[in-house]
Amino acid sequence: MERTSSFIGESSIFLDTVERASRAAALDRPVLVIGERGTGKELIAERLHRLSQRWSGPLVTLNCAALPETLIEAELFGHEAGAFTGATKARPGRFEEAHGGTLFLDELATLSSGAQERLLRAVEYGEVNRIGSNRAIRVDVRIVAATNEHLPALCEAGRFRADLLDRLSFEVITLPPLRARTGDVPVLAEHFARRMAAELGWTHWPGFTDAGMAALVAHPWPGNVRELRNVVERAVYRWDDPERAVDAIQFDPFASPWAPVGREACSIPNVQKEVAPAAVAPAPPVEVVADLRGAVDGYEKAIIEAAMAQHRFNQRATAKALGLSYDQLRHCLKRHALLG
Repeated sequence: MERTSSFIGESSIFLDTVERASRAAALDRPVLVIGERGTGKELIAERLHRLSQRWSGPLVTLNCAALPETLIEAELFGHEAGAFTGATKARPGRFEEAHGGTLFLDELATLSSGAQERLLRAVEYGEVNRIGSNRAIRVDVRIVAATNEHLPALCEAGRFRADLLDRLSFEVITLPPLRARTGDVPVLAEHFARRMAAELGWTHWPGFTDAGMAALVAHPWPGNVRELRNVVERAVYRWDDPERAVDAIQFDPFASPWAPVGREACSIPNVQKEVAPAAVAPAPPVEVVADLRGAVDGYEKAIIEAAMAQHRFNQRATAKALGLSYDQLRHCLKRHALLG
């Protein structure tokens, strides 16, 4: 869990969600945290623990999707020496480690049916049995679980135990995605940008241009806050002039004209596909030139100058009109010394 992260936002739905988590923290009851990836489920779990009566106890985290099915029960409930191949000595499970505190189970929906059954018993009776032992161990643990799945639908499909869901869903906190948090993108972007600028040793943060911030606000953010942080920090560290406002935003770090293609794209088909005439740009009049490379460069420069003027020197609009990415256009502008 990233301790350097904190709750940042000012939208009403975001603040309402945080307030709901704060109220639930005081009650010693299980809580389910539902949300898309990158919405801050781990931060909510930490808040539930820190504001509870168990704040001085341990906060133990287990990502249920990070372990194979054969090991998840051993991690949760522990095992005795010789319980299975490789178990050379006894080991307490996460339940025992979290005694007196909070156990955060991330990716709850990935638990196997066997682990769900044992978890149900632990929640209901407050005791666990290590694998390979018949002796019950009493545990005092509050469970906070998180998932990005719709658990009632999984119950209907037979993939999740309805009785376990009943016991874990005393309170259900659903985190809003970033695209629904009106006004929070600029606040978060400024926070992450200032932090990266300080890490790079910049004396001050010049901000984003209006076009750059508009692009950030308009993006749907499928990866939510985690994606926004990556995009903003990448934009700042790639920016070469700390005195000018940042304008270059790359949302997809994998976008590249040299990105690898699949084997099918590289193979030569038996029958060539027909190309619609409208899809092929008309060739310019052929002239006899002494310097082909210079002529091509000059023609490219003239096209870019005309397109920039047509779009009032808006680089993003020009790039879109020419079928280029923003970074590709910037490269061309630098190569032809057209950057102001």
